[in-house]
Amino acid sequence: MSSLHETLAVVFDFDDTLLPDSTTQLLRRHGIDPKKFWSKDVRALILSGFDPSLAWLKLLIDNVGQGKPLGDVTKKSLREFGGTLDAGFYQGIPELFDDLRALVKKSKVGEIEFYIVSGGLQDIVEGSKIVRKYFSGIYACDLAEDDSTGLIRHVKRCVTFTEKTKYLFEINKGIEPKKARRNPYLVNKNVEISKRRIHFKNMFYVGDGLTDIPCFSLLKKLSGTAFGVFDPAQPKSAKRALAEFLKPDRVISVHAPRYGRNDELGSLLRAAVGARCAQLKVEAKQAEQSS
Repeated sequence: MSSLHETLAVVFDFDDTLLPDSTTQLLRRHGIDPKKFWSKDVRALILSGFDPSLAWLKLLIDNVGQGKPLGDVTKKSLREFGGTLDAGFYQGIPELFDDLRALVKKSKVGEIEFYIVSGGLQDIVEGSKIVRKYFSGIYACDLAEDDSTGLIRHVKRCVTFTEKTKYLFEINKGIEPKKARRNPYLVNKNVEISKRRIHFKNMFYVGDGLTDIPCFSLLKKLSGTAFGVFDPAQPKSAKRALAEFLKPDRVISVHAPRYGRNDELGSLLRAAVGARCAQLKVEAKQAEQSS
């Protein structure tokens, strides 16, 4: 076996990247009109000066409690809801993860890990059996319960679009999520490039929205690989992907969220990871010959 050992990472947004928006599904499950929630109520708060992420989190919490639409929501009930979403993951999931693991193992360059960096709810994401089985780290908005009622009442962590890049650096530097939660400033610790656990060249990012643009740009700058996702059933989604992702050269390409071996995105992800594995082997051979 080769002594070469590199760690590759594929980082996914969650909502509308791996499955249809989970918060929208939660709202719909409880009889809340998602269109009114997002387009009218959240927008009104944003126009009044709220950060978009804090706006929807506030409205969500406002709907929790006895006699309110969401009822008695706890962290446990959110995880249970997340567990009901596994059947709704997009085509090719979770087979993609097994295929990429097998590809990297066969290449003998090291290993591959999967991460989620999301503006959605951590408990919903963690409720998924698929996520718990395949993902090494999850970074998302986290809520805290009221001590007296046990219902969710406070925002513990809010993941905005610029916050997302912070978690890419945590992955890059090898900072474990639990350690980062106890000491959020660890990410600012200087770590020599050569000693970082997952180099950005070995990182792939897949996301669908405007909140992913900072991550796209960061990986583009640091020689990583980014793919954009759009909903082919929504004309505005395709136009936005073209205008915001592809034309500014922030991503390699944009695709429908289908991850099967014969799907565009699925085949390109497999090809990109395979190409990086081959490149790593060439780089290792060249370093060996020059030493």
